[in-house]
Amino acid sequence: MLQRMELVDLKLVPSENGEGNVYVYINPSEEERKYLVDALKLDEHTLSSALDPDEQARLEFEPEHTAIILKRPRNYSSEDRFVFRIASAGLFLFADKLIVVLGDNVPLFLGKQFLRIASLQDLALKMIYSSTAHFLEHLKIINMVSDALEEQINTSMHNKYLLNLFSLEKSLVYYLNGLSSNSRLIERVKHNAAKMGIGGESLEFLDDMAIENGQCYEQAEIYSNILASMMDARVSIVSNNLNWLMKTLNIITIAIMLPTLVVSIFSMNVSFPGKDHPGMFWIIMGLALVSVVLVRTVWWWKKW
Repeated sequence: MLQRMELVDLKLVPSENGEGNVYVYINPSEEERKYLVDALKLDEHTLSSALDPDEQARLEFEPEHTAIILKRPRNYSSEDRFVFRIASAGLFLFADKLIVVLGDNVPLFLGKQFLRIASLQDLALKMIYSSTAHFLEHLKIINMVSDALEEQINTSMHNKYLLNLFSLEKSLVYYLNGLSSNSRLIERVKHNAAKMGIGGESLEFLDDMAIENGQCYEQAEIYSNILASMMDARVSIVSNNLNWLMKTLNIITIAIMLPTLVVSIFSMNVSFPGKDHPGMFWIIMGLALVSVVLVRTVWWWKKW
């Protein structure tokens, strides 16, 4: 799917005449890929890298354009089962246009950083910055989900909440790899800023991008270390909850067995003293009740 946009008065707006200078290809078809490779001279391997989630972020210079592969968070769905994955995106910067290639349809050009766009180079930089901001938003969500799962684990005896935490820990590993890859990309762009026609305020923006990406990486690393270091403690909590339940069930079983034993003794088909006593039924019930009280007293005394 192709979306055409254009820069008008420092703003990015949908193209009304079908032209524009910003082209967004979302999961391009074979025909669109052929056009990009044959007509626009995009490297076929680089184009495939823009759609491959396992590719690393990088910067490449071609004769007619500059190719940027960056990492971004992928949209989360319930089918992912608490695994937050990352995807790749390709930015192909020409002298007069910018080609954006994505594997899935995600909201682009959102946020206050896109309110004023000075040039195509500026737009490419802000898209890299937007990816970092998107990572940061997902980290906040992961932290909230982790806190909710911890509350469930405190009273749970099932493994599903632990498995969900393992999935979150795996997600943070993906995010650390993506942020680290983007960090190398930003440094490469800084070193080749003059070659890409980046200068002035954009150079200062590059420094801000590097700082923001580094802080985001540190935050992801902190969350990952916390999840990893506390995992053994959470496993122990689930095990302890199960042990407590088994102990409680055993005590209840004993409390039921004693009155059952009393009643069973007097229910045997043999003669026993006082069987003809008119109040023997209530005597037996009283003995059964005393056995229950005895078990409860021992339970309280032992602080079980």
